[in-house]
Amino acid sequence: MANRFILNETSYHGAGAIKDIATEAKGRGFKKAFVCSDPDLIKFGVTKKVTDVLDGAGLEYSIYSDIKPNPTVENVQHGVIEYKNSGADYIIAIGGGSSMDTAKAIGIIINNPEFGNVVSLEGVADTKNKCVPILAVPTTAGTAAEVTINYVITDAAKNRKMVCVDPHDIPVVAFVDPEMMSTMPKGLTAATGMDALTHAIEGYITKGAWELSDMFHLKAIEIISRSLRGAVDNTPEGRTDMALGQYVAGMGFSNVGLGIVHSMAHPLGALYDTPHGVANAIILPTVMEYNAPATGEKYREIARAMGVKGVDDMTQEEYRKAAIDAVKQLSQDVGIPADLKDIVKPEDIPFLAQSAYDDACRPGNPRDTSVEEITELYKSLL
Repeated sequence: MANRFILNETSYHGAGAIKDIATEAKGRGFKKAFVCSDPDLIKFGVTKKVTDVLDGAGLEYSIYSDIKPNPTVENVQHGVIEYKNSGADYIIAIGGGSSMDTAKAIGIIINNPEFGNVVSLEGVADTKNKCVPILAVPTTAGTAAEVTINYVITDAAKNRKMVCVDPHDIPVVAFVDPEMMSTMPKGLTAATGMDALTHAIEGYITKGAWELSDMFHLKAIEIISRSLRGAVDNTPEGRTDMALGQYVAGMGFSNVGLGIVHSMAHPLGALYDTPHGVANAIILPTVMEYNAPATGEKYREIARAMGVKGVDDMTQEEYRKAAIDAVKQLSQDVGIPADLKDIVKPEDIPFLAQSAYDDACRPGNPRDTSVEEITELYKSLL
């Protein structure tokens, strides 16, 4: 079976990249934008950086901001109605995964109305048409939603996150501008950065990994490991490198899948509204240890990419431990909690474990697992 690889048609990288939004919109003949951006980004003037570009070019737009940190079915349903009423012919998604995931779901439903029931999009939906064209502007260095074919919507009625995978949802153009990320507070920078590292590591060891995806993931691990501390301290170099590193990770994992770190993190977001990057960062070292027997020599390359010296002289046990320890150290250095004690209620673990097992990311995990084993992983993190 052939390996498929899907990326954006076009992407712009570097400080000032958003200035090219007007060029792309006009060049593609777009008339009016439906701008999806969350309330905080509007409040703090981040969204305005993009709308100023549109104003300067004389381009029309309307703004949609009914978007929660873990966007819900209702956010999407409302967005579909607002898009239809707006007269827009394309979407500009400004934000982290929340804004982009909402935009993707809206765009898919508009051009595939038979999927108007948002829940029907879960998994690999058999849509026939590309979504409404999306221009994506990330404001966090983590989700890489601007280059992936995935989005996640919360079904609040069932306290669960729906992972949706659809090649028709990928934004046509990404504008990866580190200046759009400079206002992120330290905590969010750390959480989204560890989310990006999780993408790179899980993508590298997933069952679907192959040489092309490995190239992206190892480079992403290297970039993120050297730059996240600087990004948290808001250095220009750290911000620029993290903007690139998270995008490179997205180029890989979008095409090969993830594993049970994400499977275990998703229900935490659905049940407790835990920030996705925080959940991933806490879970990652424990699951890496669990998965180690199914990863061959890959942890040696992870350790090397994270800057560990002398890995070629280490035993398999030593380089596996070195890789896990490097992840733990980075997480600690950027202020991520070490466990789930303040997040998970023990009585919820059976529900969490079953939700994680049912999650769309679980089949890609390099080690086959079970509800019982996931249960024990959650318990070990309390």
